[in-house]
Amino acid sequence: MFATLKRGSIEGLKTAWKLSKFIFPITFLVTLLQFTPVLPWLVDVIAPVMQIFGLPGEAAIPLVLGTMLNLYSGIAGILSLELTVKEVFTLAVMLSFAHSLFIETAVALRVGVKLWVVLAVRFGLAIFAALMVNWLWNGGQEIAQYGLMPEMATNPEGWGAILLLALSKASYGIFQLVLIVLPLMIVVQFLRDYGYMTRFSNKLGPFMKIIDVKPNASMTLVTGLVIGLAYGAGVMIQAVEEDGVSKRDATLVFIFLVACHAVVEDTLIFVPLGIPILPLLLIRVVTAFVLTILVAYLMRRADVIKEGKGVLQQ
Repeated sequence: MFATLKRGSIEGLKTAWKLSKFIFPITFLVTLLQFTPVLPWLVDVIAPVMQIFGLPGEAAIPLVLGTMLNLYSGIAGILSLELTVKEVFTLAVMLSFAHSLFIETAVALRVGVKLWVVLAVRFGLAIFAALMVNWLWNGGQEIAQYGLMPEMATNPEGWGAILLLALSKASYGIFQLVLIVLPLMIVVQFLRDYGYMTRFSNKLGPFMKIIDVKPNASMTLVTGLVIGLAYGAGVMIQAVEEDGVSKRDATLVFIFLVACHAVVEDTLIFVPLGIPILPLLLIRVVTAFVLTILVAYLMRRADVIKEGKGVLQQ
């Protein structure tokens, strides 16, 4: 038991160190950008496009904040605006697919997923879902009634205070990362050493077959579903490096998780916005299955065509 605890702790600290090398600088830089002309410029560029999704120009504010930072920032931006239920729901759908883009994209690259795949899937899903909501839903025209508002941070005065805020946010992010990743990796090590991982993978076999992924990627999938991409990255990285999870399976799992990760937290977080959250959850789950099954099919077809060309050349 002590050996398991030791190995798990070492792996947890190693993983936290790997992740901190991009989480810290990204959080620091993005926080600084909030207090420069860059963020207002991005909002001005995106604002004219908002009408395509049935959104007012100022809706670009929570969209940019949520995409660059996280869902909490996006929701804080929504709460500062007077929007209809449909407009809030559209933003919630878009942000559920494309939030924390910098950090979660860095995680995907570390796992081995190609950059263009991550960006195409995340932006593609956000745009497609928003268009569908705008075209298919004729209701939701009443003004959204927001619930409890999160505590809003005071605006720092001067670059010294801004740098201190950025440093504190980045440091807190690493602290939070260690608190989550360290015990998580100890649990994973325990599951490995005592054979529970194999049993767990076997039970998830039928589910993994649906999305055409091998059972050894099951822990990666479950971790992402429960605690999300960023904090589940430790298990994902270890699975790819130690469990023999192929790049193909890692890509398929990541595509599934892009559409549907942290299903409890990322769904309940929208409750204060006064929108129907069950349809939001169903959209994410159905999209995850349909998209992953489709991509897996296209991958198989590409492999068959490649093999056929190889035979003809011989």
